[in-house]
Amino acid sequence: MVRGAVQTSVLGDQDRLGQVFANLISNAIKYSPHAQTVEIDLASSPEIITIRVHDYGMGIPREQCDKIFERFYRVSGSKQKTIPGLGMGLYIVAEIVKSHGGTITVDSEVGRGSTFTVTLPCKRDA
Repeated sequence: MVRGAVQTSVLGDQDRLGQVFANLISNAIKYSPHAQTVEIDLASSPEIITIRVHDYGMGIPREQCDKIFERFYRVSGSKQKTIPGLGMGLYIVAEIVKSHGGTITVDSEVGRGSTFTVTLPCKRDA
């Protein structure tokens, strides 16, 4: 489900930004196998555009949330071990977002899901 519409532009590498959102949406689906929906919210201000990807899946323990953007880090837990991955996806996502002048954060609760929030600067008209 996608909510929101924005009338703004982001100046950036289309392929790399596509990789960011493909990864976040893919992870949301992968880590919430029994959920019916994944939500994507869009909002903007004159300075930034905000995209949130929210799932109703396994969630991430709070003490591990800061680590998930590190290279090769994977959340530990018996359920997560059954899901394939190298621990590179979120690291790459974070690097792409940073290279575009943006930020990425996560808010998560075990058993209730996760929300990844990406903010990117809007294209400024000269």
